[in-house]
Formats: sequence, C-alpha cells, structure tokens
Amino acid sequence: MVGAARPETEAKNIRVGQGDAAARPDIPDPAISDEALKKAEEFIEQEEGATNRLTGWGGRIVISIAVAMSLFHLYAAYWIVPTQELRYTHVAFVLLLAYLLFPVSARFRNRIAWWDVLLGLSCVAIIGYALAGGEDFTDRATVPDRMDVVLGVIFIVLLLEATRRTTGPIMPVVAICFIAYAMLGPYLPPPWTHHGYTITRIVGHLFITLEGIFGVAVDVSATLIILFTIYGAFLQHSGAGKFFIDFSLGLMRGKANAPGRTVVLSSFLLGGPSGSGVATTVMIGSVAYPMMKKAGFKANAAGGLLAAGGLGAILSPPVLGAAAFLIAEFLKISYLDVLWMATIPTILYYLSLLIMVEFDAKRFGAKAIDYAQEMPIPTLLRRYGFHFLSLVAVVGFMVWGYSPMLSVFYATAVTFALSFLRPETALYPRKFVKALSDGSIGVLNAATTCASAGIVVGIVTLTGLGLKFSAIVIAYAGGSLLLTALYTALIVWVIGLAVPVTASYIICAVIAAPALTQLGVPDYAAHMFIFYYAVLSEVSPPTALAPFAAAAITGGDPYKTTLQSWKYTLPAFLVPFVFVLDPDGIGLLMKIPKDGSVWTIVWITLKTSLGLLALAAAAQGWALRRTLAWERVVLAIAGLFLVFPSLLEALAELIVGRDIAYTWAVGIVLGAIVIAAQKARGTPPAPA
Repeated sequence: MVGAARPETEAKNIRVGQGDAAARPDIPDPAISDEALKKAEEFIEQEEGATNRLTGWGGRIVISIAVAMSLFHLYAAYWIVPTQELRYTHVAFVLLLAYLLFPVSARFRNRIAWWDVLLGLSCVAIIGYALAGGEDFTDRATVPDRMDVVLGVIFIVLLLEATRRTTGPIMPVVAICFIAYAMLGPYLPPPWTHHGYTITRIVGHLFITLEGIFGVAVDVSATLIILFTIYGAFLQHSGAGKFFIDFSLGLMRGKANAPGRTVVLSSFLLGGPSGSGVATTVMIGSVAYPMMKKAGFKANAAGGLLAAGGLGAILSPPVLGAAAFLIAEFLKISYLDVLWMATIPTILYYLSLLIMVEFDAKRFGAKAIDYAQEMPIPTLLRRYGFHFLSLVAVVGFMVWGYSPMLSVFYATAVTFALSFLRPETALYPRKFVKALSDGSIGVLNAATTCASAGIVVGIVTLTGLGLKFSAIVIAYAGGSLLLTALYTALIVWVIGLAVPVTASYIICAVIAAPALTQLGVPDYAAHMFIFYYAVLSEVSPPTALAPFAAAAITGGDPYKTTLQSWKYTLPAFLVPFVFVLDPDGIGLLMKIPKDGSVWTIVWITLKTSLGLLALAAAAQGWALRRTLAWERVVLAIAGLFLVFPSLLEALAELIVGRDIAYTWAVGIVLGAIVIAAQKARGTPPAPA
C-alpha cells in the first residue's frame, strides 16, 4: 500500500507503544473509536488531499518514483545541481506523483486510471522540452514561439488540475483570477487598470522565466521543504513521534492539569518536525483525549486545546511550516535568522496555552489521574532519548555554519544512524524505503501550492500589482499604521480562509507586505506579521480543519470547538501587532530596537508575558478563583495596557491631545486590583 503516512494510523501505532516496554498510559476508557478516527481522517484529507491506496504493480511503481525523487533531492542537497534543472526536475516529479496518487474524483480512488498516467507523463514531457531547449528556450521568454505558447498553456492547465487534486479548487481559481487580471487590464476601473498583456507574454513570463511558476516558491520547495519532509518522515519511521508522546505523558503524569500540559508539550515536540497542524492534532488527540475526559475536561474545550496545540506545529522550530522557508527566501536572510526571530513568539504562544491549561484545570475541577507506566522516565530517556539529538541536529548544524540544505541533509543522516541504537527503531531497508517514499509524497501538497502560487507572484511582478495594492490600502487607511495593520491582518485572514497557509503567505507577501514597509515597518516584521495571521486561518471557519478534526475525536460540536480554539489562540495572536505597531516591539523578534539594548528585548518580553497572562485570565474567566464580570473586563484592559502600551499612548494623545506615559504601569496596577479583590473573597469553592 502506498500513500503518505496517515496520522490516524500513526495515532494507533502510538497507542500500541514503543516496543514492548513503551511508557504509555493504561486508561481503558473512554477510548477513541475507529469511527471517530476515520472521521478525523476526512479532515486530514481535506488539508492534504485524498490519496490513492495502491497495491501491486501500481504501488511499486509509485514507491519507486517517490524514492527516486527523495534520492535526487538528497543528492542535490550535497552536490551542486544547477538552479533551473533542480526546479524543473522537482516540479516534474511532483506533478507525475500528484496525477498517480490523487484521483480526478473520489469515484476513481485506489486505482491508476489511464488518463492519470497520460497527464502525468505529459507534464514530464513538457518539462523535458523546456530542459532540452537550454539557453535558447530561456532567451525566448519575452518572445516565445508558437510551440512554447501551446505547451506553456497546456502545462499551466495541467498544473492547476494537479493543484485542484491535491489542495482543492480554491487555489486554481485564485490563480485563474490573477491571469484574468493580467489579460483584462485595460477594461478594469481605476485604480486597478493597466495596459494589459497578451497570452503570449503571460505564458512566456510564467512558464519560461524563473519569476513565475518556477520562481522563488518552487525554489524553496525544491531546496528546503522537500528535505524537511524527508527529515520528518525519517523521524516518524524511527519512532520519534511515539517517544515524544510517551515522554510527555510520563513527565506530566499524576497532576490534575497533566492531560492539558501533555497536549502542550507533545504538540511542541511533535509539531516541530511535522509542521502539520491537523496531523499533530489527530496524533495527540487520539492519545490524550481519553485522559482529558477522565480528568474532567469538557469535549469542546478539550478539542479547542488540541487544535491550538496542533496549530503550534506550524509555529514551532525547527520547521515552522513551509511558509517560514519562504520568509527567508523573500527577505534574502538565512533560515536560522527566521528561527531566531520566531523564538520569543513561539515561547509566548506556548506560555499562553500553558496558562490557559492551568486555569482550565481549576475551572473544570480537573481530577488528578494516575496510570500504570511500564517504563520510568529515566529508563525511557536512556533507551530512546537519542530522538532529542535527531530533533535538535538540524539547528545545531546551522549554528555551526552549514547551509540549511546541508544542515537538514546531515540531520537526516544523523536520524538514520541513531535509529540503529535500538532494534525496534532501526530504519532497516523496508522502513528506510517507506521513509524515503513518504518524504516525497508528503511534499506534494505544499509543492503544487508553491507552483500555483508562482502564477500569482509572476502576475504581480509583471503588472506591478503589489505596489498598486499597497497604495490602495494605505489610502483607505488614511496613512494610519494602525488601520493599515488591521486591514492587512484582515486581508491575510480572509485569503487564508480560501487557500492553504503557504499560498496565503505567498500572495500576501507580494501584495500586502509593501503597505506595511512603506509606513516604516521593518520588512522582517511585516513578513512575520503576515506569516502569523496566515497561520491563524487554520483555526478559522470555514477551513478550520484542525478544530473540526479535534471535534471528531472528542465528539464535541465542531463550531463550538472552533470558538474554543480561538479563545486559546487569540491572546497569542495579538503579539504580531506588537512588533508592527510598537517601536520596541521588534525586540520580540530578537532585534535590538534603535537606541535600545538587550534589556529592551527582556523588558518587552516580560511586559507582553504579563499582558498575555491577564488576557488569558480574562478569556478563561479564572484567576485565583472564578472571576466576576467586572474583574474580567479589568483584566482584559490590563492585558491590553501591558501588550500595547505604545498604541494606547498614541490613542490617548489623539483623543485628549497629550501623551500618557507608562501605560504599562496602569496595566500592572489594574491586574493587582483584581488579584487583591479575589484574595479578599477568600478560598475559592470547589467547582461543581
């Protein structure tokens, strides 16, 4: 059977344990039913596409192609492959596998239709034509001949169909709309009008140059995303996923808030290498939810926490989701710089989740759960702790000065070598081949998205839409940075409702980021702002796949679960406004502000942490005890004063005509008033 490793299958494996001596909970009920896991898989398929499950000769052929793709990219990571050849070959592999693995409709699942073979081979043939043309082909970008145009149009159609199969219809529709914009420029009303482009010029720009389909996004997919999916597959097949959950369960056991803490810790450990929010939600939920239910967590709240934890997969180093690699490429900085900038926001995100977990344990009157543990933590670490080395190896190699490509190549080699420390984790030939094939199959969704997003980027660069759109946004905002940031966040969020996170970031990076940078926001802060709000779409209806998958596991209401996940995530998602609106806010990105120092970074982090604490208490309705209505309002105001002091100072100057300094101190005083009021009411009663 071939196809990307399904998280619900991985979840079942995790429950079986790590060999015969796995450290796992012995909680016989309430178990997760196979029906619930199957329902959760439907949401995973909405995110990743519904792949064929192939056996026999078809499965062997697909596995061979996928393994060849992984080996080619591992070779390209260590030895030099020319840029154009690498990008074109990458897309050829991706489209061939996409047509073989993703059926035209559910009717034709689990078999390879003759037309899928024909379409896949057509993609390979067209790319072969482009590669064979060499420099003569690339020199014809502005004046392509008839064959170039015909094959280019066919290729664009084939690419959009492959994208529809892997990610759904929205991204192809968006790409078609941008192509229509380029063609219909003279007929559009101001300020959108432009002189228009012929199909010949559009095809030449998108298909022949390295500024369209084969541009920056595909370069990132071919050089980094594919290598990280291979690395993640090696981690999973060597048993790292099982170990991380076993470790989290063992470390947090025996306390009332242990289930919630387990979700937060395991989501960080699992999410880092996987980068998939829905998959992480299902993997953790299948193990942790029975404990959460026994401890007293309500279904909707438990599902919201699971979805919020899964969302952390896209925010957590060392992977940060595919968009993080694009940030590095767009800004022409190292990927290590992106990891560095994401460190404090990631810490604040998980800090916010942990605070809410603590409040939840009090609010629900969670009961301490103990369970039989077959292996003590020291023994577990002694036997399987090498997985931590595999996890940090990629960052270690980058710190030592290796390029991101070489770093992930060496980290994959380290993971492979360390797996042989235990016979049950060793990547023997069968598991090794499966890891290689899953690594390639796992990139198809992101790779087709990147290629189709290249159409959007190409049209934007061809027509100058980015600067035009930025001017429109700034004009509507009246030159206000606050309104521009709000409009940008709204635009990113709305686009993110329709397309995947990667595509949402790419589109908004080229059309919305210039609006922020023109108003003085550093480019890295603008791109990180867009990245975080693109991620927020993961828990936003109607594409809130992570909360819907969590609801399938917990049996909760999907929309109420989504609202709960919003409650868990929104305090942390206020943080991006800090490093856009506050001059000292870039300290949260590990950048020393002008006239600042390292202590500025420490101070802004401390203030923001206290503000998130107050906002979390307001959201959960619990501090030292259940809060009264006025206490929740005061805590919310205190949180805003601490998180956004410079914004409130500016608003005060606008309203009363004078600046009010030290608003953060007002926030601390307000928070202290609530704490004093709660202490005066005495010991909180036990929840019913």
